[in-house]
This record gives sequence, structure tokens and C-alpha cells, in this order.
Amino acid sequence: MPSTREIRRRIVSIKNVSQITKAMQMVASSKMRRAQERVQQARPYTEQLYELVSRLSSVSGEDLSGEVALLQKRPIRHIGYILLTPDRGLCGALPSNINRLAASNALEQQSKLAQSGRRPDLEYIAVGRKGRDFLLRTHQKMIAEFTNIGDKPSMNDASGIAQVAMDSFLKEEVDVVYLVYPKFINTVTQQPVVVQLLPVQPPADRDGQAEKLDYIYEPNPEEIFKALLPRYVDVQVYQALLETMASFYSAQMVAMKNATDIAKELIEDLTLTYNKARQAAITTQILEIVSGAEAS
Repeated sequence: MPSTREIRRRIVSIKNVSQITKAMQMVASSKMRRAQERVQQARPYTEQLYELVSRLSSVSGEDLSGEVALLQKRPIRHIGYILLTPDRGLCGALPSNINRLAASNALEQQSKLAQSGRRPDLEYIAVGRKGRDFLLRTHQKMIAEFTNIGDKPSMNDASGIAQVAMDSFLKEEVDVVYLVYPKFINTVTQQPVVVQLLPVQPPADRDGQAEKLDYIYEPNPEEIFKALLPRYVDVQVYQALLETMASFYSAQMVAMKNATDIAKELIEDLTLTYNKARQAAITTQILEIVSGAEAS
């Protein structure tokens, strides 16, 4: 059994750690609420834009995939991924879950396409240090990286990321681009997802609103649709950034709470062990005193 001095030192050390994790939990909780509010505020705008793009694609009355570059589908020889991960750790398994999904999806896409011909190459745009470090460790090809975006990503941040992906797609350096990010569900659940970003797939008109409502378009639906597509891509990336930030702070708050709770349990166990050791030492001293008195 370790000495009482060693046990006391361990108790003090764990108390110091628990104070740090408690402070980090409180900071993450505060930032999590603000990040969740930004996600909730952005979702209605994103949904309205999705509906507008869906309506415009429906009323255009023709197949624009041959005219609009961002809609063009072609044989897949190069696959691009935008990998969104946190810049920092101490958030549980969130970064590894995102990286694992990106790797498994890439392998699945390669295996599926290899059966019908050439195995496609992979290119990545890393957003966040955890994803960048993972890609460097696994020796993947990165065409761009974005780190230190901060707690409040802006539309300019999203536009810069989306522009790199659109430029690569328009130059035919990649034939399809997927967006990998953690979708925020609630405080304890963050679900990594893979979404096709390019070529753009206009969302389906779920309720048939394009047929029920009659709008006057100026100059015409086709021109508005073409002009709106780049903005549509920007908004998808922006929403993914917000979801990633909310997921990160939620995961960090939960991880720090678990660490604080475990530290408290360890302190209780060590305190009990310390008291037992101290009691044993006192009993031993009393027996020594009694034995000495009887011997004299």
C-alpha cells in the first residue's frame, strides 16, 4: 500500500485536474449555447434557400445540366472531399468519428467505382487541424487547408472554402465533391454525415409547391437559378461550419463533465484509502507504545 504522503499528493494532483476540467466544462457550456443558437438561427434561412432552388429547378422546364457547369455530371476519375473537423481536441471521440467516416466513405466509393473501371484518385480540402493532421498521417493528397477559423465562422470563411472546391470542379480536377461534417442533433449526439456538394443536386420539391404557386420571375427562372447555384454551395458549406462548431463545443462540454465526474470518484476512493492507511498507521503506533510499556 502506498504511503499516506503519496496518497495525499495524488489527491491534490487530481483536485487540480478536476478544477481545470470543471473550468473547461463551464467555458464549453457557454460557447455551446451560443453555437447552438447560431445553428438554429441559420437553419430556417438554409431551408428557405433549398426550397427556392428546388422551385427554380422545377419551373425552369428543361434540363439545365448541360448548360450550367455546377450541375454537370461526368465520369468519376477524381473524388474530392471537404473534411470539416475541430481545430482543438478534448472533445471525446468526435474528431476520430469524423475522420473514420471520411476514410470509410472514400474506400467505399473507390471500391464501388473500381468494379466498373478505373479506381478514382482522392483529393481533400482540410478544414480544421484534427482533419488536417489525420490526412497528413495517412499520406492523403490535400489541395487546400483552412485552420483557426474561430468560434464564429462567417459566410466569407465558407465562401473561401466553397470557392476552392468549385474551382477544382470547374477545372475538372475533381469530378465529384463530398462534404463530411458532424451534424448537430443535440447536446449529447453529434452525427457525422457525408453530403454530395458538387455537382449540385437540387433538392426535390417535396410538397409540389412549384406547381401550386405562381411567381413572376425577373429576368427569368433559368438566369436566377444559374446565379443562385454558387450561393447555394456557399450556404451548404456555411451551415456545415456552424454544425461543426456546435458539435465540437457540445462534445467538449460532455467530455469535460465526464472527466470532472471521474476525478471526483477518484478523489473519493483515494480519500477512503488515505483514511484507511492513516488509521492503520495510528493503530500500529498505539500497539508499539503498548508493547513498549509492557516490556518496561
